[in-house]
Amino acid sequence: MSSVRKKLIAGNWKMNTNRSSAIQLASHVVASSVGSDNANLLICVPAIHLADVSKLVANSKVVLGAQDGHWLESGAFTGELSMSMLKDYQVEYVLVGHSERREMFADDNQRVALKFEAALKNGLTPILCIGETLQQREQSETLNVLISQCEAVVEQVGIQAFENACVAYEPIWAIGTGKTASPEQAQEVHNELRAWFEKQDSTIAAGLQILYGGSMNAGNAKELLSQADIDGGLIGGASLKADDFLDIYSAAG
Repeated sequence: MSSVRKKLIAGNWKMNTNRSSAIQLASHVVASSVGSDNANLLICVPAIHLADVSKLVANSKVVLGAQDGHWLESGAFTGELSMSMLKDYQVEYVLVGHSERREMFADDNQRVALKFEAALKNGLTPILCIGETLQQREQSETLNVLISQCEAVVEQVGIQAFENACVAYEPIWAIGTGKTASPEQAQEVHNELRAWFEKQDSTIAAGLQILYGGSMNAGNAKELLSQADIDGGLIGGASLKADDFLDIYSAAG
């Protein structure tokens, strides 16, 4: 099944870079990235840099993503950006439900489902981020937590919506901690997730890109990406170092 799915290497810059360093980083990634038949390259930059970076990635092999977006088109929502606003800057992907948004900014399952739906309506590809805490893992609740996060979206938009979406499995205990699920642990979860999607729709499951997002770096990427059901990575810290990020991309190719 995995051979039909192209890899996706997505960088999530989070709240990092100023204008000059964002331009420098994006320029380096664009200049050094070689197109691959096996992998796509995506950078999800802070919203304030979208205008600058969209010009840099135009006509390149690098695709632009946003880190979040509101589910409504407009209104009195100070500080928020709608999906249609993001689309204006040639954004193609948007993260929804990142654990930091869930934990710090009250993005519950219902709100995440609405954001997922809004992204699709505006022609963006949502990357649904799901993950468990260390406590949930230790209590053997991992799969139940992940499935509940996916079910909320399926209830909102239907399983067919995942034809134009990705999932990123991010064990919360491995984000920014330096801890990483072993390739075998990550593969086990990815395989169980795909099996759950297969029960909903086998065609969707076969084509669904499931990324791994727990401290993937240049050193462990090749082994993680060689697993049958790991279709790429959602990269945090390593995406802020162009050479490391490109090494991960090379490992996917």
